[in-house]
Amino acid sequence: MTLTYRVLLRKEPEGGYTAIVPLLPGCISYGDTIEEAIERVKEAIEGYLETLKAHGEEIPTEEGTLEYMVGVNG
Repeated sequence: MTLTYRVLLRKEPEGGYTAIVPLLPGCISYGDTIEEAIERVKEAIEGYLETLKAHGEEIPTEEGTLEYMVGVNG
């Protein structure tokens, strides 16, 4: 079974990218390039899910999640 998770990428001022998985609290990784950040966050997600399974916890999914960006004047 393949699970899909949203990943937010943030370009860091010192270089590289931070990858954050909003649905999995604390599941964050980093890479010098977007490709490296994605590869590393995949590994972080797999480890996160393995830990949940080992503790008998529910595996969260993005099913039913809606995403919308809102613009405001600043």
